[in-house]
Amino acid sequence: MRANKTLSALAVLFMSMSLLFAAAAQESAKSEAKEAKKDKKNAAKKEKEAAKDSKTAASAKKDPIVDAIDTSADPCTDFYNYACGAWRKNNPLPGDQSRYGRFTELLERNNVILKDILEKTSASTAGRNATDQKIGDYYAACMDEAAVNKKGAEPVQPTLKQVDALASKEALTDLLIALHKMTIPGFFSYYSQPDLKDASKVIANMDQGGMGLPSRDYYFEEDARMKGIREKYVAHVAKMLELSGYSAEKAQAGATAVMQIETALAKGALTPVEQRDPQIQYHPMTIVEFEKSSPSVAWGKYIAGVGTPKVDGLNVVVPKFVEALEGVIKSSSLDNLKTYMRWNVVRDASPFLSDAFVNESFNFYSKTMRGQKEIKPRWKRCVAQVDNALGEALGIAYVERTFGTEGKAKTLELVHGIEAAMEQDIHTLDWMSEATKKQAFVKVHAVANKIGYPDKWRDYSSVSIDRNDLIGNALRASQFEYQRQLNKIGKPVDKTEWGMTPPTVNAYYNPQENNINFPAGILQPPFFYKDKDEAVNYGAIGVVVGHELTHGFDDQGRQFDAEGNLRDWWTPEDNKKFDELAGCIVNQYGNYVAVNDDPPLKLNGKLTLGENGADNAGMRLSWMALMEDLKKKGKPKG
Repeated sequence: MRANKTLSALAVLFMSMSLLFAAAAQESAKSEAKEAKKDKKNAAKKEKEAAKDSKTAASAKKDPIVDAIDTSADPCTDFYNYACGAWRKNNPLPGDQSRYGRFTELLERNNVILKDILEKTSASTAGRNATDQKIGDYYAACMDEAAVNKKGAEPVQPTLKQVDALASKEALTDLLIALHKMTIPGFFSYYSQPDLKDASKVIANMDQGGMGLPSRDYYFEEDARMKGIREKYVAHVAKMLELSGYSAEKAQAGATAVMQIETALAKGALTPVEQRDPQIQYHPMTIVEFEKSSPSVAWGKYIAGVGTPKVDGLNVVVPKFVEALEGVIKSSSLDNLKTYMRWNVVRDASPFLSDAFVNESFNFYSKTMRGQKEIKPRWKRCVAQVDNALGEALGIAYVERTFGTEGKAKTLELVHGIEAAMEQDIHTLDWMSEATKKQAFVKVHAVANKIGYPDKWRDYSSVSIDRNDLIGNALRASQFEYQRQLNKIGKPVDKTEWGMTPPTVNAYYNPQENNINFPAGILQPPFFYKDKDEAVNYGAIGVVVGHELTHGFDDQGRQFDAEGNLRDWWTPEDNKKFDELAGCIVNQYGNYVAVNDDPPLKLNGKLTLGENGADNAGMRLSWMALMEDLKKKGKPKG
């Protein structure tokens, strides 16, 4: 699973495999309850044990796995409803969600834990350590809705004045330096990343960006659905510009100009499917060469100005996008360029401004784009803001409360079982040559496993947090992170670093580091239990582990070797066979109807190939590992 993507398709196997010993677990719970009732050593102990009995019995009757099943459904004809039907019936889609499943359910429980941590650290300032001060005061500033509303658009006015002061296109580089250092997007993306061909070192990358719609396709597809989205997007941009201080007439004209600029940028962008191919995203250039290809931005000045360590070159991810950027800057009026940058300022700042900005952003990006009916309560949004800004600081308290070292050890044992299953599965492939298998085994053995939380926590001591300055807190935290990322350029890759915060309900595979990562946030019930039988965990988190491990060998991950380098280690014939077999999955999923409109909206099988293949393989690997575990340990007693 890639960062910020969920595993909703895994719900089926999660339910079914976890059933294997659920009945045994219930009987065991009942037995424990009976034993507890027999204990009559003294009245106090009896009362305590009775309470424990009651809780255990209730837990057995309301097992989160068994209670999800709809026994009225025939598993042979409708396995999904059999495995998940009762859960779906008992968990209608909440108004503040655009989707809901076991992942979201766990996220909501984690949010309650984080809320409790943040309320306690924000309520009292006495005796707090430096970490608690930062997360507590950030949360307090976010929760002070009255103060935020009173300020309105005032917090962004200094930045908007900088934009308005742009006197010429020649001065655009200086404006981009100022805004990008504040992590305000616009025109393109610039970031650090391991070199695709030498994953041991970090290099600078210039990439496509500056578009407010999710991808290139939204600007050009001509079906009624996309046309409607574009119309609503222009209306949204106009409303945000008006909130920032433009007249209604000027805002409407400005929104049209923004759409024209973004559409022109999108012409040079890769499609989401093309972005899945790393081979077309590697174009190293010297800074001198790059400046000649794109003279409208003083690239040497920009690269140094945003805080990059001294470098001679960078990777230009999408050269065609650079051509589009050149065309936009040359053909657009200065006023339109300023309006476009104004839009990016207010779009980026909207979560930290008054309700007028927050609600307008919600109406388009959540309600229109995702079908979410209600905005999330402020406390949920504030928890998410603290996690995004100071995630490893917040993660310390979360891990102490929920995970512990025993969870890490048990998860690692399960991971090793699934890695062994992967090796066994490769052995049995009749279409793969021995030469490719040999390289595949090298890669499996080299996979590193990161469980729960970092070995070394991030140091936020240089980030100043003020409980009366929400947007300032957000700015300082994002500036810290942006500079921290740029400081990596020219240095060796740190493979111990995490790309997700500990409370995150997700997991990921990093192809350039060849490691699989499972934050403590997902290593909780109903995906992981410290005290339940292996079948339950293999049926839940085990599938997630298998899913992530498979990403190392999907259509993207297989292009990287054991060291994380973009290198073709497959024989030509094996490459051809892989593509043929992958084509079957593309065709299968490409015929599934996602939205039953007229015409129906089908999945893009090429776009979702990695996730679909990982879902299927994850299930297979986890099942294989469970069967091997049962051979060694036997079935559980009870």
